[in-house]
Amino acid sequence: MVGCGGTIDARPSLAPSAVRDAAALRTSPGGKAVRMAGRTRVGWRCAAAATILGLVSGCGLWPSGPVVGTSSTSATGSGPAPTSVGAAAAALSRLPVAEWERSAPYSRDAFGQRWSDDVDAPGGHNGCDQRSDVIRRDLAAVVVKPGTQGCVPLTGTLLDPYSGASIAFVRGADTSAAVQIDHVVALSNAWRTGAQRLTAQARQDFAGDPLGLLAVAGPVNQAKGDDDAAAWLPPNASYRCAYVARQIAVKTAYGFWVTPAEAAAMETVLATCPGQPLPVGDDIPQPVR
Repeated sequence: MVGCGGTIDARPSLAPSAVRDAAALRTSPGGKAVRMAGRTRVGWRCAAAATILGLVSGCGLWPSGPVVGTSSTSATGSGPAPTSVGAAAAALSRLPVAEWERSAPYSRDAFGQRWSDDVDAPGGHNGCDQRSDVIRRDLAAVVVKPGTQGCVPLTGTLLDPYSGASIAFVRGADTSAAVQIDHVVALSNAWRTGAQRLTAQARQDFAGDPLGLLAVAGPVNQAKGDDDAAAWLPPNASYRCAYVARQIAVKTAYGFWVTPAEAAAMETVLATCPGQPLPVGDDIPQPVR
């Protein structure tokens, strides 16, 4: 495969499931692949564009060091659509497998302003911060604070996917932490598996993309920390397949890789649900104004 600076090793293509619907990508003059129809913009380091139905060419998104391989889960043909049977396992089989990249230390600041609305992802540029958007998406019976343009949730009920518990959310200095927003792929994990090679804007897009954000129980989120699937899985075993599939979807969308241990853990989970699809339908409800 010919890259921006010469010849590079061929890598597995991103899953055509790249991850939401079949919205096309176009290449901007600055060399970024931009998902149309309001979907995620991914910053590439060269002008080659990725399409959901094609291969990824170019440089900067794949591990520069020795690549261990690709995960052993078998793919089927050119890859199923996001809702096809086995889409998660097929997408996993296409992710590169390599150890962590440690060339630069992790810093939260590398991912931009926390919960910024300035992201090219569902809910971006709607006048509400992404945390509020995700709470309004994931909670039931949400009551919104008057005078906030339909943005800020005051109360609601969360059925926590990680624990299965029902949690009453009440906004306040002493109560808001009962419900937290988890980066399904932890920012530090992303940093060590490809995010260092994205542009600053693309990292902010990733950090605020609802595809990789879930409202969950605060204590469970704290217990997870920045662990990957090899070190932590939701206590609610019935959600593990969906959890791993979401991690795979995020890593596919942003060109991240998985470590050997991470890939093995994901394969073990998906072996219990071989038909697991990738998540779709992560649009944020528009604020009612």
